[in-house]
Amino acid sequence: MTGTPLSLRLPHLVRGYRLAAAALLLVLALSACGGAPDEPAAQSTAERGLPVEVIVVEPGPFEDVLVMTGTVDAPDDATLSPEASGTLTALAPLGTVVRRGQTVAQVNAAVASAAVTQAQAALEAARAQAELAEDQFRRQEPLYADSILSAIEFESVRAQRASARAQVAQAEAVLAQSRQQLANTRITAPFTGIVEERFAERGELVAPGTPVVRIVSTEQVKVKAGVPERYAGDIRLGTPVRIVPEAYNIPPLRGEVTFVGRTINPQNRTFSIEIGLPNDAGQLKPEMVVQLEVRREQLDDVLVLPLDAIVRDERGASVLVVAEDTTGLVAQRRPAELGASSGGRVVITDGLRAGDRVIATGQSTVSEGDRVRIAEERRSTLVSLTD
Repeated sequence: MTGTPLSLRLPHLVRGYRLAAAALLLVLALSACGGAPDEPAAQSTAERGLPVEVIVVEPGPFEDVLVMTGTVDAPDDATLSPEASGTLTALAPLGTVVRRGQTVAQVNAAVASAAVTQAQAALEAARAQAELAEDQFRRQEPLYADSILSAIEFESVRAQRASARAQVAQAEAVLAQSRQQLANTRITAPFTGIVEERFAERGELVAPGTPVVRIVSTEQVKVKAGVPERYAGDIRLGTPVRIVPEAYNIPPLRGEVTFVGRTINPQNRTFSIEIGLPNDAGQLKPEMVVQLEVRREQLDDVLVLPLDAIVRDERGASVLVVAEDTTGLVAQRRPAELGASSGGRVVITDGLRAGDRVIATGQSTVSEGDRVRIAEERRSTLVSLTD
């Protein structure tokens, strides 16, 4: 069209631009409607449903557990003192393992030992006098029978024998007392244990009753706790207990109640219990604080859920279950009556049936009537003290 005047070419140019713009708008409209014809339209989140994890509730056993705090105590824990005054001449080092009856400390025994020697000599002399008096009595008795010896003379011989016997008994008593005083200079272990503390050192002067050394045995320990009085009818001898020393990286231990107090402490309204435990490995130490899980009651064939699955609002406790309608799976609210709880689980006494699928994860983002899809499904499981 070279040589054609611009006034004649302008209408053709405008028409071409309009056709190009229309084609571009058509392409953009097709892209907004889903792109190429062979790609399926993407479904919205609402059409897919919110992903949730569900628990299929099934009847089973449940242990109603009372959780409390207890303290480890060593029943064999003694602070020893001398029964005689004097200077300490020997003392077992810290950490020494001592057997029952073994000497752990010694008070100067020189005076007591000399007293024993003196008492032994006095006893030997008294026995010699007694033997002489016995021989004299045996010799004089036939003479008295033949009336050669008068009654007064014979009674004198009899009295000498009795006096000699009494002197022997007195000397034996003095010797026994001296030996006991010598034994009192030794401090012996009342049980097999370990020297845990020393309150005096060698060379110090100690008196009767002065604390010198502490012996502890942890082969057997007991856990003490105070139980609120309202549970007085639930705990008895032999009740199973799970001991959890969480703060000490020690695995849970199993035991049973070995003592139940018969009185109530008026200050905190509790009664005391004790749980005896073997402690051969020495993991539990006196004064440790542990968690106790004491079984109150064994329930059978009950429905149990994690506490996290319970929804609480102004309407009370409820759960969200997965129900089906004509359009698919939806969340449905069910009011729930709660029973005993322990270990992060709670018994549902009313509101659920066996086989119900309860939303356990994701319920915080789901409301009643929302469409859902099950991302994971599991059966309800329980943890027992007898495991």
